Amino acid sequence: MFQQFTPRMTLILIHDLVAAVAAVVAAFYIRFEASGLEERWNLLLLLLPGFVLYAALVYSIFGLFKNKWRFTSLPDVVGIAKVATVLALTLLALDYVLVAPNVYGRFFFGKLTIALYWFLQIFFLVGLRVVYRYFRYTRTLLHAREDGFAPTLVLGPAADAEVLLRGIESGAVKKVQVVGILSPSRADRNQSIRGVPVLGDFGDLERIVQELANRGTVVARLVMTPSALAPEMRPESILTRARRIGLTPSRMPGLEEGGEALRLAPIQVEDLLLRPSAKIDYHRLEGFVRGQAAVVTGGGGSIGAEICDRLVTYGIGRLMVIENSEPALHSVLETLRLKDAKAKVDGRIADIRDRERVIRLVTEFKPDIVFHAAALKHVPLLERDWEEAVKTNVFGSINVADAAVASGAAAMVMISTDKAIEPISMLGATKRFAEMYCQALDADFCARGGGRSSMRLIAVRFGNVLASNGSVVPKFKAQIEAGGPVTVTHPDMVRYFMTIREACDLVVTAASHALAPQRSDVSVYVLNMGQPVRIVDLAERMIRLSGLEPGKDVEIAFTGIRPGERLNEILFAADEPTADIGIAGIVAARPISPALETLRAWLAALEQALRRNDRDAIYRALQDAVPGFRKEAV
Repeated sequence: MFQQFTPRMTLILIHDLVAAVAAVVAAFYIRFEASGLEERWNLLLLLLPGFVLYAALVYSIFGLFKNKWRFTSLPDVVGIAKVATVLALTLLALDYVLVAPNVYGRFFFGKLTIALYWFLQIFFLVGLRVVYRYFRYTRTLLHAREDGFAPTLVLGPAADAEVLLRGIESGAVKKVQVVGILSPSRADRNQSIRGVPVLGDFGDLERIVQELANRGTVVARLVMTPSALAPEMRPESILTRARRIGLTPSRMPGLEEGGEALRLAPIQVEDLLLRPSAKIDYHRLEGFVRGQAAVVTGGGGSIGAEICDRLVTYGIGRLMVIENSEPALHSVLETLRLKDAKAKVDGRIADIRDRERVIRLVTEFKPDIVFHAAALKHVPLLERDWEEAVKTNVFGSINVADAAVASGAAAMVMISTDKAIEPISMLGATKRFAEMYCQALDADFCARGGGRSSMRLIAVRFGNVLASNGSVVPKFKAQIEAGGPVTVTHPDMVRYFMTIREACDLVVTAASHALAPQRSDVSVYVLNMGQPVRIVDLAERMIRLSGLEPGKDVEIAFTGIRPGERLNEILFAADEPTADIGIAGIVAARPISPALETLRAWLAALEQALRRNDRDAIYRALQDAVPGFRKEAV
């Protein structure tokens, strides 16, 4: 313990011991005045050294010197009260010992003196801590003013607003001065939170801003708490009003965002999802990932990069990022370095179509788990270039799966898509074929292992990811910035959406289930994405998020369904049994998969068709292999 002492801890301990002595002496002086103190002074001098040593022991047990004064709070005061109580009870016991005729013969302290000591000990220990915290707080506000602070209104319940106020006091949030709170709770009205008044509710925004301006305070910023972004609060309307009166909106992070520091961030469309995010068991993920070795293919893409980020966050020991784009690989490696984590991260340029290189890289690295996120995914492009879809999504995936097997990995996780169910596009058909290959290998391992735990090869399906590369969100943003129109294929087009972080956390969660000690017969996992979202509704929300009105400031144009698209995506095929695996946000699917030998025969037919550049043969092979595959849109 004492080897870990810092100079700061030493100063705190000295202060607290001096406070203990001062409290004893002051209690005697108040109780007995100068004459009584003088009468007891000699014995008091004998007792104080031992009491100081005992107090140091009590402080150490309670860790009083470890708490930083700038963050002094109610739990610290409660801890100080406990320390004072222990010391007071010790003095009470000592007083009864001194009563003995051969020692002092009568009570030395007395109950009133000990009660006075208890109050004074708490006062002396708490006092300077509170003064120091107030000093730091005022200095933080002074620096904020010097740096150009932004008068800010906070929208949300008082309990949520207090989190931001504490962040400002501690210095975690800078250049922000909260001048008022707007709360939807009637119980908060006319109250004050840490010295900041609750001025009204959300509907009073314009009035409050104008009243503050009349008093000389020009509000520049609006901070929305997570609860203020809930759909029932109509956040788009609030954002539109805020932007029209010149406020810059931002948001506070939610507690479910994985332990990030308190940082204000711009409000993105994913903050306005029409459904709540799945609850992630972060302790489960940390226990599963910590100290392991992983390979992520397509690690420079939006999904792959986020998987890398989550693995490093959860304590992965070694990580290899495989990516065929040099700029994308460089970007993700630089981002991971900024996290200052202990993971050993290596990045390699490679194309998953290059079978020999992929197998060599993976086998030399010897991962525990392989996440396969590399793919071609844009439906209209793949409808034109079938051959490229087959080369990457089918043969590239097979190369990665075989590399994972050759390396002795415990598992391979393939990122799949909801478009793989009864597919009508080349993206869906090629992804479903890759799924079936992983299923067949997984079943083969299970058969060879007698059903016992062995290597797992699983696929995880999910729908569209908000703000991922090539998704509608960046496309709509660019169109809105250009003044429109925002192009939507069909007014009834519906898709499932989730955030990148949520999707990747659930992917890792599915892997942890697949590698549980008791082997599951599930090899395809489907992320529960809640209710689907109409694309036109998403476009309208994004327009309003920009402070504009759909149809008035920015037009929405319908361009027609493209080849390979359908109005509604589905999560399960008609003949796919499903099962609840007991994990929120994930459902298991048990699709029928042919034997490995049958799949290899279809692979041979696909390979020959590619060599001949025979699109009809490619289509026939995929139609024979993939259940429900048809090319006509519905």
